[in-house]
Amino acid sequence: MSNSNSNKIMVPNAREAMNKFKMEAANEVGVNLKQGYNGDLTSKQAGSVGGQMVKKMIPIRSMIFERADRTAVGHQVTVTYRAGLYL
Repeated sequence: MSNSNSNKIMVPNAREAMNKFKMEAANEVGVNLKQGYNGDLTSKQAGSVGGQMVKKMIPIRSMIFERADRTAVGHQVTVTYRAGLYL
């Protein structure tokens, strides 16, 4: 069985940018990351950093419009559709 890691950074110069992005995400959710090893983080803290990164990378698209109310003649209803990429 081969050991394939899909988390490899394909562009060597991108490693620094990803580390900066991770530090910014950690700062936004109040997690204190250190340079290097962060094995002392709880699963909740690590998950909140990863979640914040995904939230920034995959935005949710929204569309808001008004249409005629189907239950009351002459009334308008505001409808909001939200779509995002869920992995």
